[in-house]
Amino acid sequence: MKKTGLIVLAVVVLLAIMASSGYNNLVALNESVDGKWSQVENNLQRRADLIPNLVATVQGYASHEEAIMNNISDARSRLAGAGSIADKAAANEELSSALSRLLVVVENYPNLKADANFRQLQDDLAGTENRIAVSRKDYNDAVQVYNARIKSFPTVVYANMLGFGEREYFKADEGAKDVPKVDFSK
Repeated sequence: MKKTGLIVLAVVVLLAIMASSGYNNLVALNESVDGKWSQVENNLQRRADLIPNLVATVQGYASHEEAIMNNISDARSRLAGAGSIADKAAANEELSSALSRLLVVVENYPNLKADANFRQLQDDLAGTENRIAVSRKDYNDAVQVYNARIKSFPTVVYANMLGFGEREYFKADEGAKDVPKVDFSK
């Protein structure tokens, strides 16, 4: 009887260690996803902060392109006010599209393209776009690892009970699959 009690105790202790280890692993993966998302937001904010300077520089040369400037301002506001990951993704795509239209306008102003401030802002914006792409990839990779873990056995048995649900990927808008039309003939 004493031997059976020790075996049961050993099994209970082993299960407790495995459960706490699994829980701690889920906490670490969840924090990793949150950290990666923070980097996405950080880079989206960096881009949003650069845009007013870029718009102000372009406005000096292309003051009659008011509609594009308004589209950029509206898209930037929507990105700043977006709450969910899906909303941020949609607002990000809208802002990217508006910036693309702005860069098409810039082609009509050779003096603007030669302006040192504009070139610096354009380089900063291009670097930020690359940072956003890397941050989105890192975030989606972390979400993939996390989601795979909570869906795999034995974690799936207790993950939902402990409050660990599936996380959302940062997906591109449906319109992002279309090739943009660029016309420099104007």
